[in-house]
Amino acid sequence: TTRRIAEEAGVNEVTIFRQFGSKDALLDIAMRECARLDAEATLPREPVHPENELTHWAQTHYDGICAMRAIVRQMMSDASERPDAMACAKIGPCSAFTQLRDYVVRLRRDGWISETDSVRPADVGPAVSMLMGALFNDAMNRDMMPELFPQTPADSLRAYVRIFLRGIGTRSEPSSRPQRTAAVPSFSSAP
Repeated sequence: TTRRIAEEAGVNEVTIFRQFGSKDALLDIAMRECARLDAEATLPREPVHPENELTHWAQTHYDGICAMRAIVRQMMSDASERPDAMACAKIGPCSAFTQLRDYVVRLRRDGWISETDSVRPADVGPAVSMLMGALFNDAMNRDMMPELFPQTPADSLRAYVRIFLRGIGTRSEPSSRPQRTAAVPSFSSAP
């Protein structure tokens, strides 16, 4: 409630309405700020150690979801009554999805994933969704169902990342890819 938000913020409830206009506007700004923070957790342009890079990225996103667990649960329960609120709630996850998908493309481009033995391009989206789903499920449910998560969060995140990388065919080291050269047309004077 706005009363609880005001209490947590140490302000009068009227101040919230003066500042933001409505609870929906406040939630929209809060979700956009969280999405901005999510966007700051980026993956490197040039992959060097995919498992470490992805584990760090996963930990950052996991921590963000855990920090917002209560508001995410509330927004999910309100989704059918206020579908317009979901537009801002998906900004962070969509940004994370794009970051992760683009990272997989860079892994393939840089020789970490075989072009012949790897996951098909059409399967990258579902693979990314699976990793993100594992992170979200763990972050949202570990506190309520700890028996489903026997490992520590850090060990679970590393396992999710290892399984993801294995699933998309990531190598332990990049292959040395031959440089591609364009065929040079031969211009001879012979008939």
